[in-house]
Parts: sequence; C-alpha cells; structure tokens
Amino acid sequence: MNKKVKILFTAAFSTSFIREDISFLRSQYLLQEIISSGILTFVKIITALPSSTVTFSWFASVYSSVLVFLTKVFRNKSIIVLGGVDVANIPELNYGIWNSWWKSRIVRYGIMHADAVLAVDESLKQDAIRLARYDGGNIHVVATGYDPDRWKPGKTKENIILTVAQCDSHTRVKIKGIDFLFNIAAAMPEQSFVLIGLNRKIADQYTIPSNLSIVEFVPQPELLAYYQKAVVYLQPSLREGLPNTVCEAMLCECYPIGTNVGGIPTAIGTSGSVIRYGNIDEAKKAILDGLDHGNNAAARKRIATHFTKQMREQQLSSHIEALINAK
Repeated sequence: MNKKVKILFTAAFSTSFIREDISFLRSQYLLQEIISSGILTFVKIITALPSSTVTFSWFASVYSSVLVFLTKVFRNKSIIVLGGVDVANIPELNYGIWNSWWKSRIVRYGIMHADAVLAVDESLKQDAIRLARYDGGNIHVVATGYDPDRWKPGKTKENIILTVAQCDSHTRVKIKGIDFLFNIAAAMPEQSFVLIGLNRKIADQYTIPSNLSIVEFVPQPELLAYYQKAVVYLQPSLREGLPNTVCEAMLCECYPIGTNVGGIPTAIGTSGSVIRYGNIDEAKKAILDGLDHGNNAAARKRIATHFTKQMREQQLSSHIEALINAK
C-alpha cells in the first residue's frame, strides 16, 4: 500500500470492470475519480492533474489522449487501458474512433506517448500497433480478472444456451453478433436460447425466433443465477476484447462457444468451441457438443488459473510501482 501516491482515474462511463479497478486502486493509493464526458471533463482533469502522481485512464479516447499530453507538461506518469472498442475500426458500421480522421490522430498520440498502455488481450495490442503504426514498445498485456468465489457453479443445469450482450442500437446488435444468434436459434428450433441485454424497442424491429427468450435487463449481481442454470454460453460477436461474460460463465462451468475474434479464443482455450463468425453449421455442431458435455469443470479451471482478480491486481500494482520508481 502506498497512500503517498495519488492516482487520477478517468473514464467516460462506468462499468463493472471499471468499478473493480477503482475499488482495488482506492485500497492501495490515494485515488481521485473523474467519470464523465463533455467539455467540463477537461476542466476537471486540468484541476486535478497537478497534484497527481500517475493518471490511469480506461479506454484510449480523446479525453485520455489529451490527458497524456498534459502529463508531459506537469511531469506526471500516464497509463491507458485498452478495452477493445478503442482499437476497433469497422468503416462499414462506422464503428470505432479510428473512423474519424481527427480523433484517430489524437488517440494515436495518446497510445504512442502514454508511459504504459495496458491491453486486456494480445489481439488488442496488435490492433493498436497496426492502427497507430509504431512498434508498441509501451504496450503490455494485462488481462481483466475474475473472482472464482463470486462466480461459481450451482447445483443443477438446464439445456439452455445463454448469451449476454448489452445492445441498445442496431450497431451493437451487429457488433455483438445478435443477428448471427437469431439465425442460429432459427436453425435449431428444438433448443432453448436466452438472450439478456437486448433493448425491447430494438428487438421489436427484428424477427425473433420463438425458441429465443429475451430478457431486456438483469442487474450484474443477478447474472449469476443465469450462468448457473445454462449448460452452454454462446458469444457470437463480430468484434470483442476479452469478454467478461464469457469468463464469468466459464467460472460457472458453462460450456463456452465463441467466435474467433479478439480475446474470445484466449478465454476459451481448449475448454469449449471456437467458431467462425456467421458459420451456422459450426455453431450448431458446437452447441450440440456443449449440451452433451454438461458441467464444464475445465472451463472453470481455465479462468481460475489464468484470469483471476488477484492476478490483475498484482500486475496493475507492478506497472504503477515501476512508473513511480522511474520518476
């Protein structure tokens, strides 16, 4: 614990994994949080920065990149965490900050000049190197971490194929592969699918197979019961970082199935099935294999061995201390 070190933590919005980092960093350092967006965010940053030792920003953005520039003025150290969307570039969906000519230049500066960039998966590191066009010497892979005592299997499972994906726009539906999920469910009418997170107004604009149940919203703590009940967890995404839902479901001994994008194969390893995006035949075979498999202790063991909360916390501390000692 080093309460003499003040960390300025910034993010444009809050998520469960961002809150996990905040909780840990607050336990170890003096922490000031700025969770906001808009022009006033820059005022808050400039006010807080002079008294800070290290800045810690979730996601590469215009905000975090301007902050990196300011740390050079005030002689602070800077950390940016790459989560996935910040190194996405899908022009046909207008998805990703790299589709903007001026935002991409600012973000490129931030990634290249941050003292440390922490990518949650190797695939994101490679995306950043490609998009920012440099050697990536300051990028380190630090995976998100999960608590096996919190996410744990229940007593019984049912033949349910579960997907969790927060979708409040047609772009999110495409990115999360929900249109692919609809096609899979339609091709397997005898199986029961559950989708959590699809906005009802968006859902009403699609033809939903009768064997797919939609739950619009479930508070994060209540997801455990769904994971414990499902035999198969399916992540049909077009684009991903290292998806929390896959790792949480695996700790609950679901059989994981996911597309071969981003950090999905990293999480699954050999404990489930990796399929090609859009390939319904591969998805059907993987689902039937998963339903036959039942409880998947190997999936739980993989996350509990390689992606624990404690491992992330140790690596975060190590990188922060290294920056402090380099001053």
